[in-house]
Amino acid sequence: MSNVVLQHIFKRFKDVEALHDVSFSINNGEFFVLLGPTGAGKTTTLRVIAGLERQDEGSLVFDGAVVNDFTPADRDVAFVFQQYSLYPNMLVYDNLAFPLRSPLRKTPKAEIDQRVRDVAEKLRITHLLDRKTARLSGGEMQRVSIGRAIVRRPRIFLMDEPLSNLDAKLREALRVELQHLQKTEHSTTLFVTHDQIEALTMADRIAVLDAGHIVQIGTPDDIYDRPATTFVATLVGTPRINLVPAARENGSLYVRDSAIRLPLGEGVSVPQMFLLGVRPEDVKPSAQGDLRGEVVLTEPLGVETVIHIRSEGQTLLSIVPGITDLAVGDPVQFEISQERLHYFDLDGQRV
Repeated sequence: MSNVVLQHIFKRFKDVEALHDVSFSINNGEFFVLLGPTGAGKTTTLRVIAGLERQDEGSLVFDGAVVNDFTPADRDVAFVFQQYSLYPNMLVYDNLAFPLRSPLRKTPKAEIDQRVRDVAEKLRITHLLDRKTARLSGGEMQRVSIGRAIVRRPRIFLMDEPLSNLDAKLREALRVELQHLQKTEHSTTLFVTHDQIEALTMADRIAVLDAGHIVQIGTPDDIYDRPATTFVATLVGTPRINLVPAARENGSLYVRDSAIRLPLGEGVSVPQMFLLGVRPEDVKPSAQGDLRGEVVLTEPLGVETVIHIRSEGQTLLSIVPGITDLAVGDPVQFEISQERLHYFDLDGQRV
């Protein structure tokens, strides 16, 4: 397995700059997630690493060696696509064995059989080996697709939203399995997704990509608890972060168009006008709360309830465990966790 470094990668398609000065490193055995919305440049980054696209500037380094001029075959990467890239008329066994039967590899027949059966067992598809892939469900196809990458033991796995075509329950199950597989195999993996839950639950580290720019790199905790910009703050977290205009005045802060006033934390230095970020779990209905508002909507989700609390012209989302007794129109007292506030300047940069 490999250590992979991207150094100042630029990629342009005619007048569109798809990647702008993209730099990050993936450590040996790390599960690294590239997170961003559609069109951010995630797939382009994967294709550049794989050698399917040539960058206009910058270098790719595998284990200390520059691989800019290496062909895709010489780079020894395995790609798992969103669309299952399988041969429909071949058996599952032959689909899994296909990469090992390449004349370049010269893998002995007994070893091919051993590796195919090992991978099938790990992915729980042994019972499907004699079935044609055209007769598989979406989840089974994606397991075979992942298996075909794993069987090769490449330097790095590149996974392009491999779970996005699956239903929610299957996605959750495969997410857990992929994580377990990666940890037991110690495989170097770059996983691309627009789904923040996948990113937060699976990654050792996350790079957030927006319009071809890397906005922040960090652990899931860094990205969630210390977002570098309002873009990152709104990209992660369900329900979304409360982001409201605020101002500083006489050692306290107040949320504009509301009755919300809070003491400014010790050592906190913010501009006169700024954006205040508050995660919904840090807005807590409480009989002892010194803030007041009115419930304008509740969203019961079973395990938790989202409450929309209006304070004059501003509405904050709050999340509470289980089902709440609060109903639309009820007055509500609440508090905001002072130590968990996020401050951003008006350009959206963390203060």
